Amino acid sequence: MKLPGWRVEYTITLLIVFTAVLLFIPTSLQSTVQANLITKWKDCYNKLTYVQDVILKQEKQEILTSFRRAKTAEEREELFREILKPYFRLYTTKATRRYHTKFMNGDRVGKDSIYYFTDYYFTDKKMIVGIKDIPNTNKTESLFLMTFDVNGILPPNTWGKDIFGAKIYADRIESLGEDLSLQQLKEDCSENGSGVACSHYYNIGGSFED
Repeated sequence: MKLPGWRVEYTITLLIVFTAVLLFIPTSLQSTVQANLITKWKDCYNKLTYVQDVILKQEKQEILTSFRRAKTAEEREELFREILKPYFRLYTTKATRRYHTKFMNGDRVGKDSIYYFTDYYFTDKKMIVGIKDIPNTNKTESLFLMTFDVNGILPPNTWGKDIFGAKIYADRIESLGEDLSLQQLKEDCSENGSGVACSHYYNIGGSFED
């Protein structure tokens, strides 16, 4: 028995709408998740900037003197971690060794990369924070490199998606990519780039949908 013409048309319309919904929901959900991760990164960066302001106003000279007296990178990292601890509530326990990171283009972050960290720490909100001392003799160079995996051990553990970072100087904070042009930011913050520059690109209003 054949269905009346209007029922056939109605059924086809429902199938088209249902298919469209199935195609749209994953994209919409992914966009919402990514937007939340970016918001978490911006919150981290704002908090980091606040810590820097407190240090500059109250304890800059004392802290810099302590860094200069430290004999090893481990000692400097420990000093810096203690400064951050009350603001980010860092646990002294390091993150699991099974934690590995990758760039947005899919390449794994190798040990020869400046973005390879050995010292990661959990926060009370389950984020993973990486801290790396950067030895230098020039006062204009950064002191530390930091990363924030804003959803912790959960995937994708990828730069520009859930991992972002900043350079710490004696007198300022810079999100990674701040030294790049807008075009360079867009190119790096893409599926063909490393994703590192997304840290700054999102801070200036860039969108992962661009």
